[in-house]
Amino acid sequence: MSAPLSIVIAHHSGYGHTGRQAVAVAAGVDSLPGVRADLRDVTTLDDSLWAALETADAIIFGSPTYMGSTSAVFQRFAEASGRVWAEQGWQGKLAAGFTNSAGINGNKDNALLSLAVLAAQHGMTWVSLGLLPGWAYTSTGSPDDLNRLGGFVGAMAQSSSDLGPDRAPTDSDLRTAHHLGARVARTALQFAHGREAAALAVTA
Repeated sequence: MSAPLSIVIAHHSGYGHTGRQAVAVAAGVDSLPGVRADLRDVTTLDDSLWAALETADAIIFGSPTYMGSTSAVFQRFAEASGRVWAEQGWQGKLAAGFTNSAGINGNKDNALLSLAVLAAQHGMTWVSLGLLPGWAYTSTGSPDDLNRLGGFVGAMAQSSSDLGPDRAPTDSDLRTAHHLGARVARTALQFAHGREAAALAVTA
C-alpha cells in the first residue's frame, strides 16, 4: 500500500463535547502508521463531505445522544445518505460509532444501535469497541478505567451538563475513544492487506 488508508470521522457535536470525543477518535486512528484520520462535521452536507466519504476505507460515525437517540443534525445527514444507499456506495467499508451524553446512561446504547443500523443498511462491516467493561463491573474498578461506562457496540462518553468541552468528557472516556480509533485503524489495515493477498492469489 502506497497511499495511507483514509478513515473519516463523520460526526456532529451540539456543544463541543462530542467534538472533543471525535478528536480523540482521530488521534487513535493517527496513532497507527499507514492510516490517516479525516475529521468531518456533518452539519454541512456539501460535495467535499460526500467525496471524502466515497473514498474512505472506513467511516466512524459520531453523535451526541439527545432524548435517547442521535441528534437531529446527525439524523439529517443519515437521511441524506439515502442516495448513497440506493447505489450501495459504502458497501464493504468498515464502520464504527461513538456517542456522548450528560447522563451516565442517557440511553446511549440506543444512539449507538442507530449508528450500527445505519451502517448495516449501507452494507458496511461494523467494528465494535472490543473492550471489557470497566469501573463498576468489579468492586475494584475505577472511574479512570477504559470503557468505564461499559459499552460494547461503540465508545461512550459522559459530560456533565454544567461542564464545558474544556473539562468534559473525562480522560478515561477520551482514552476509550482513542482506543476505538486505533481499533478501527488496525482493522482497516488488516482488511487492506487481506485484499492485497487475495488479489495476488488470484493472479498467481
